[in-house]
Amino acid sequence: MSRHPRYDILFEPVPIGPVVARNRFYQVPHCNGMGYRDATAVAVMRGIKAEGGWSVVCTEQTEIHHSSDINPFIELRIWDDRDIPMLAGMVDRIHEHDALAGIELAYNGLNGPNHYGREVPMAPTAMPVASFSYDPVQAKEMSLQDIRDVRRWHRAAALRARRAGFDLIYVYAGHALGFFHHFLSRRYNHRSDEYGGSLENRARLLKEIITDTKEAVGDTAAVPCRISLDELMGPDGLEKNEVLDVIGMMAELPDLWDVCLAGWENDSQTSRFGPEGAQEPYFATVKNLTTRPVVGVGRYTSPDRMVSLVKSGKLDFIGCARPSIADPYLPKKIEEGRIEDIRECIGCNICVSGDFLMSPMRCTQNPSMSEEWRRGWHPERIRGRGCDEPVLIVGAGPCGLEAAQMLGKRGYNVTVAEAGKEAGGRVTRESRLPGLSAWRRVVDYRMQQIHKLPEVELHFASELTAADVLELDFRRVALATGSRWRRDGVGRHWTSAVPGASETPILTPDDIMAGARPPGSRIAIWDDDHYYMGGVLAELLISEGCEVVFITPAPEVSSWTRHTMEQHLIQKKLIEMGVAIYPNLALSKVAADVLEAKCVFTGQRQVFEVDSTLLVTSRKANDELAAGLHALHDSWADAGLESVTLIGDSVAPATIAHAVFAGRKFAEELDAADVPNDVVAFRREITELVDREGGNYSSPGTP
Repeated sequence: MSRHPRYDILFEPVPIGPVVARNRFYQVPHCNGMGYRDATAVAVMRGIKAEGGWSVVCTEQTEIHHSSDINPFIELRIWDDRDIPMLAGMVDRIHEHDALAGIELAYNGLNGPNHYGREVPMAPTAMPVASFSYDPVQAKEMSLQDIRDVRRWHRAAALRARRAGFDLIYVYAGHALGFFHHFLSRRYNHRSDEYGGSLENRARLLKEIITDTKEAVGDTAAVPCRISLDELMGPDGLEKNEVLDVIGMMAELPDLWDVCLAGWENDSQTSRFGPEGAQEPYFATVKNLTTRPVVGVGRYTSPDRMVSLVKSGKLDFIGCARPSIADPYLPKKIEEGRIEDIRECIGCNICVSGDFLMSPMRCTQNPSMSEEWRRGWHPERIRGRGCDEPVLIVGAGPCGLEAAQMLGKRGYNVTVAEAGKEAGGRVTRESRLPGLSAWRRVVDYRMQQIHKLPEVELHFASELTAADVLELDFRRVALATGSRWRRDGVGRHWTSAVPGASETPILTPDDIMAGARPPGSRIAIWDDDHYYMGGVLAELLISEGCEVVFITPAPEVSSWTRHTMEQHLIQKKLIEMGVAIYPNLALSKVAADVLEAKCVFTGQRQVFEVDSTLLVTSRKANDELAAGLHALHDSWADAGLESVTLIGDSVAPATIAHAVFAGRKFAEELDAADVPNDVVAFRREITELVDREGGNYSSPGTP
């Protein structure tokens, strides 16, 4: 197959200063939770992007100097020459596939609390550091000598980046994270010298750094500038018209303009709060100010939308971070006429949580993300089958569907038995809740793949008993039977049943998603889950006319969604909708028309008169079929059954991303040699100690 001619424009080469990108697909810089710690893993991950057709593949932000570190976040570093070999390895992986390698040099300044180096942070103006965790650290106001030092450090980092082989060397003024953004923004820059006050003065350092970088690398590399177009704070922050004036001032100075919003939580909103293309009103007129190419993002997955952006003159490059994570092969699939095979990003931001949790990034749609080197998984390829024996999978939720399609691609004959009348399990149910419709893509992609695999058969309305399984004559069975929300309130706070729960009619999220509604109009939600479910059900019920009382032992609603950068939006929406929020309260007793709670700090009792109670606490694995099969273990041999494996939520309920990962893992490991559980089952980077003379340590000692 080949691409449709209407997409030809997306595959035109585009010059970026002295280099040329072979198409318009541009993987903008994005974090990944691996950085300097997982050197090979992050290099291979970027290389897979290049293999998948992205003509430009960039690093995450890369710290240029030890005086500004953003520990505990794990990004890249280019502090001195010792960092070059690791970065050069990444460049080599990218260059192997005829892509350009970009590095986003970053001096975080006010955003860097310097927990690692313990240097005093520096900023345009002395004030508390603007970190994600309210660090009790303040930055000092930079002197003119400090500014000269940063210019020198940035130039040195640019030269190191060039020696590492990078083709694009960024100046980063984006997301309210880049140091140069802080000079541009009035809320951070209160200076009265030549670097403060007027817009021209506030833009002076950015102009100087771009000039310094271009002079340093000459015509050997391009110099893009990534800049925030708006802080979405009105006159209290940096506004679009100001930034457009800045771009107009230095329109032709950088080789490319990479435009974004500030902060990061505004630029990468979840699909629950930000539609595809949400940034377009901000970047739509940038091309009117410059002849340089412009790249922007918008969680784009539709090639027709991409073509429209280029033809309308809004963008020269289609910038992607999250869509390139969900499908590293997105450009190649468009080029090969396989649009239906694209794994579309669902905008859940589980990828972002990797950065916040300092752990390798994961993706709900793409379970191979971060596992390309660690486990040897590829987003598009998987080894052939090891035998001819068919496989039975019970359950067509996200785990079962992933296992089925990957086993089918390995060449196995797979039968999937689903008790319900539709595929998708929890994903299908949850995608009908407010704001979560994009999550349906998890099911749509896998069903589309399965329909192309004659090896895979799906059977609906097929609830199986243990005896049924034994009669079906399968040697290997995987149980992806999912989980159900608990009705007794057991969770983080209560590790045994909530007093009164067994005598009181209780609602669970499963009831609501199945169409049940509470008696009366005043409903209490006790949220001890702390992810999205409690908040989205509150939104649903209040939109249907209920009066909702939201009670949680956490200090805020949906607390874990801080890691997906949407907690503030969830709380804002619930407040605006009229949800009564009661944080720091632990449920102590539930009855038919009353609910008691106690302050988690003082124990002070509070009573709520309610018509019904919805408990959002934890889930119980649906492992009854497994128990039934194990009770009949003596009959397995006669039935030809050799193994029964619980996978996904039926083992231990977690996120949808965990379930999809479990499905891929089962498919990868079927017929593989058993790895003892006391052996690390994936690759990891090992630190080697070197003494002062350059030799290896043979035993622990004093450095």
